[in-house]
Amino acid sequence: MSLRQYEYALAVAEQGSVTAAAELLRVAQPSVSQQIRGLERELGVRLFARTPTGLVPTVVGRAFLREAEVAVNASRRARATARAGADELVGELVVAAQMGFGTRQLPRALGALRRRFPRLEVTVFEEPSSAELDRLCRRGVLDLALMAACERTPADAHHLGDEEFVVVLGAGHRQLAADRVELRELEGEPWVRFDRDSALDGVLLSVLRDNELTPATAARVSQTATAVRWAAHGLGVTLVPASAVPHGHEHLVRPVFPVVSQPVIAVVRQDAGPAETALLELLRKEIWSEPAFSAPVS
Repeated sequence: MSLRQYEYALAVAEQGSVTAAAELLRVAQPSVSQQIRGLERELGVRLFARTPTGLVPTVVGRAFLREAEVAVNASRRARATARAGADELVGELVVAAQMGFGTRQLPRALGALRRRFPRLEVTVFEEPSSAELDRLCRRGVLDLALMAACERTPADAHHLGDEEFVVVLGAGHRQLAADRVELRELEGEPWVRFDRDSALDGVLLSVLRDNELTPATAARVSQTATAVRWAAHGLGVTLVPASAVPHGHEHLVRPVFPVVSQPVIAVVRQDAGPAETALLELLRKEIWSEPAFSAPVS
């Protein structure tokens, strides 16, 4: 078995067909078919089953692909480490951010990283679930994860700072006259909430219960920007990290009392290479306690 075969199998699983996988890999279709057949023959199992919608991994195939993904990522990191010099860093860096956290800081840090190492390929995705981020970290899929601290926070996590949460109100809301909104003054308000397994909804639900508020749900959304925009249109109020407020909505945002904040941590893979180390240092230099929004001076 070879890493090339692993990469071909992962591409077929991602694309759902040999033809699409060949296009993605920029190789001839027969080459992909031959590598997959050879891999299945050597393993003595079927990795894929043909269905009306395309090729899908078998039960054994899914188990194999999980390990293949770890092996391919480890190989890429090894190549990047070997090629790293004083002025050059190449390879791939896979970063995941918990939805809503580091919305301003992570892009700035990644921009600085890419300017320093223009040949470094960076893949970034948002993940709302703390449990899923933890699972991905344990599998070795991620090079760096940015998330809120939680009960399962690893002992070797790096504390970057704290994200303060703010409330977003609709235009003309009575509480916009206040510099800071007391949470209990929002009794009876409908709330724009987040997916049930997301860290953001966990924070919101905990805050409401701590302040003896009933979590009346107006809507559930998957993105912080959507929550802010829907709240701005009067569907309900919402609570988001200050850095996640999209430009143009600052006038509808107020800090809250009691103050709500969450520690933000970076979890770096155990065998961290130069790319992960460089990004961690850039994140440490970012400002995490953003200035709280306040009412405009009249």
